[in-house]
Amino acid sequence: MEHLRRWRLILGRDSEEKLSGFAQGAGLLDEEAGMMDEALAAIYDDTAGDGSGGGPSGRRSAGLGSSSPRLAKWLGDIRTFFPSDVVSVIQSDAIERKGLKELLFEPETLSQVKPDLRMVATLMSLRGRIPEKTKDTARQLVRTVVEEIKKRLESELRSAVTGALNRRRHSPLPSISSMDWKATIRRNLKHYDKESRRLIPEKFYFFDRARRSKEWTVILDIDQSGSMADSVIYASVIGSIFASLPSLDTRVVAFDTEVVDLSEQCAHDPVDMLFGIQLGGGTDINKSVEYCEQFVTEPKKTLFIVISDLYEGGNQAALLRRMEALRQAGVTVLCLLALSDNGNPSYDENVARKLAGFGIPCFGCTPDRLPELIEGALKGKDLQALAADVGAKGK
Repeated sequence: MEHLRRWRLILGRDSEEKLSGFAQGAGLLDEEAGMMDEALAAIYDDTAGDGSGGGPSGRRSAGLGSSSPRLAKWLGDIRTFFPSDVVSVIQSDAIERKGLKELLFEPETLSQVKPDLRMVATLMSLRGRIPEKTKDTARQLVRTVVEEIKKRLESELRSAVTGALNRRRHSPLPSISSMDWKATIRRNLKHYDKESRRLIPEKFYFFDRARRSKEWTVILDIDQSGSMADSVIYASVIGSIFASLPSLDTRVVAFDTEVVDLSEQCAHDPVDMLFGIQLGGGTDINKSVEYCEQFVTEPKKTLFIVISDLYEGGNQAALLRRMEALRQAGVTVLCLLALSDNGNPSYDENVARKLAGFGIPCFGCTPDRLPELIEGALKGKDLQALAADVGAKGK
């Protein structure tokens, strides 16, 4: 019986008559399942009635109508009946199928929305159209997602940067967390005891964790085209984490056909930064790289990360020349084709291939793999090998 109920919910009310024949007279949906069916029908039925009418085939749909209280109730229902990952999918489908964007302008409706990356991306795409009465609620939703990402990534990113920049400096202050195991083992090999088969160190070596100011410049150059929505959100939060580290001089730039410097907003509040980004529009990567060149004062201490699918609407030949020149000057250059949970990018393979020929790796990266990537880049590891390793682990 349970499998019939599930098929009924999946296939919708059109399947009621056929499936009932297998139920031997029993009702397919109990009260709770009926409420679940109504919530799903509001989005997935072919018609979009208001519950009082039918479509051409006579089928009725719960619909969302234009009532904010009804929509708020519907949002509450789907959060009650479905797990959070399913809720995110249903919300996204509601935006595409039922024009939910306009209804998000009501505070009581927006307060019922589950905070997630998709909803933040939707709000970013509506920048400039969100009315004053809804802005505070929208900001709170975005802040919830930002704080979740920050909590997930901040500790490992800080450790990666600190460990990479202080790896060659030793301190007389002992700390097991700061132990330089390689130096300790290498310099005490002469004290290896063959009889006990143990290394008996005469002296231990520890990294100096003291922070030096602005050792490296990190430039995040972010493509804000609509297809890069998840990458933009993650990059904004990561940029704010970098900006909080005294050892890094962090610059954050976003671009479409124009370039906007968001370094100040990023340093103070990544939510402000996200509301300063307008998803969509064309793409002029070359113009953004030209703008970022001014921040490269010490090439061998500069990490330049372009986050883009590389679909260039500007001067592609000039872009390739600029990127090659930066690499030859000693800048550590990476191109993240996607910075998202699935890490599977859609990108311009021709441009990526040419950049790879210059020694600039181009690959998709999940946020959880980024600390490893940043640490390796700051340590001067082989970027091509590092990119392959990070990509393989992310699969």
